[in-house]
Amino acid sequence: MFIFRLFRLAILMMFAFVAGVFFERGHQMDLCEKSGGIWLRVGICGEK
Repeated sequence: MFIFRLFRLAILMMFAFVAGVFFERGHQMDLCEKSGGIWLRVGICGEK
């Protein structure tokens, strides 16, 4: 049973990390639009 708990913890940590990455990326997209830039597909803010 102990191994199952460790496996479950690893899976939950992975989901939390991925959710955090998407949350932060969305926040960066909003900041880019507010500053007058354009969000490029590669994940950076470019000039219009």
